[in-house]
Amino acid sequence: KEKLEAKQLHLKHKKAELSDIMAETEKEEAFLAKKSAEYQGQIEERLLIAYNRIRGSVRNGLAVVSIERGASAGSFFTIPPQTQMEIAGRKKILTDEHSGRILVDNALAEEEKEKMEKLFAKM
Repeated sequence: KEKLEAKQLHLKHKKAELSDIMAETEKEEAFLAKKSAEYQGQIEERLLIAYNRIRGSVRNGLAVVSIERGASAGSFFTIPPQTQMEIAGRKKILTDEHSGRILVDNALAEEEKEKMEKLFAKM
């Protein structure tokens, strides 16, 4: 019974922490949902359908992943150098053969991360 009470107390504290974190990120989530809806109107329907399909089928919900150390961040299988060069050229959309995720080069991922941080700083 003592163990149960200790675990319940621990659970209560963890739920309180989670609700605090959810409250902090709620504003960012609403902003991102608004931006997502805005950009969905500008994207080809077939690409949007493919993106949503990928997001639904992967475990962590990441449909677009960067290449880190020569491998996809989604599956960790090595990507051939020629394919890496094509991805870095940003001429067409390429997917990972193993996970099906959309691949982007690490430089683009960093650029977008910086843009997101600037957006959240303004909020």
